[in-house]
Amino acid sequence: MKRINSKLVIAGAMVLAAIALSAWYLFDRRQTGDTLTLYGNVDIREVDLGFRVGGRLQSMQVDEGDAVTAGAALGRLDPQPFEEAVAAAAARVMQARASVRKLETGTRPEEIDQARAQVDQARAAFENATREARRQAGLVETGASSTKTFEAAETRRDEAAATLAAARAALDLAQAGFRDEDIAAGRAELAAAEAQLAQARTQLADTMLAAPSDGIVLTRIREPGTVLAPGAPVYTLSLRDPTYVRAYVAEPDLGHVAPGTPVEVTTDSSSRRYHGQVGFVSPRAEFTPKTVETPDLRTDLVYRLRIVVSDSDEGLRHGMPVTVHVRASDRGG
Repeated sequence: MKRINSKLVIAGAMVLAAIALSAWYLFDRRQTGDTLTLYGNVDIREVDLGFRVGGRLQSMQVDEGDAVTAGAALGRLDPQPFEEAVAAAAARVMQARASVRKLETGTRPEEIDQARAQVDQARAAFENATREARRQAGLVETGASSTKTFEAAETRRDEAAATLAAARAALDLAQAGFRDEDIAAGRAELAAAEAQLAQARTQLADTMLAAPSDGIVLTRIREPGTVLAPGAPVYTLSLRDPTYVRAYVAEPDLGHVAPGTPVEVTTDSSSRRYHGQVGFVSPRAEFTPKTVETPDLRTDLVYRLRIVVSDSDEGLRHGMPVTVHVRASDRGG
């Protein structure tokens, strides 16, 4: 009997302790009127960096652990093939521009004079062949020349007439200049050549890899001499600014953490209190992730928050567990 009573006493004490612990936790989170405490981690924000073009890796300027600023040079490919491509594209642009100038200017005066001289020469030849054909016709009538000779003279006259017609057509074409369609086609070829030059210059610029933002080099993946395919990663960069904290809030406290709510963030590694504000509240509930250290049961449904830290430094490292404090005076709702 005593044994049963002792078991009942122990069980009752455990139930009372659990109730007291739950009451303390709820009181600590919501009912003190002082601070709402949330738990989370510093967001891991990384980016793999690579060249948009392929080629032989010529140099690497930074190493793992180096801090870099936005725009800083991180690496370079061998630029020679791309410089040669730019030179070839520039030559094609010059050729296309010359063709357009020729089409727009039309035939040179010297070429028109030459075409006119060819017309005069063809006319003289035609007139001479015509006279010869007439003379042969008269000789045939008197019997002084054969019919065969006369027919040959007529053939030469007809050939001279055709040559004169061709010369006149060439002169008309030279005087009229090029057709509008020819000029438009030349301009289109020039535009295509200029686009190829711009593309070649962009690819040459892409042989230099620059940091997209401030950060810390986590991994140096490749070494000089490696032949890379386009997009192959050469660095992994940890982004520093802005610093985000991923935290979670239970549904009863959701009204106290509206976007824009000021918060303070603390860590176990230092006594510094960082400042920030709620930037995003997820519209969808989810189970608390296993990485978050919180007294709540792991199966509780919570809402994810994004905290934007305004005064971050090296004390906040990616993945670090943090505690978020929302003071009563700053809460919404």
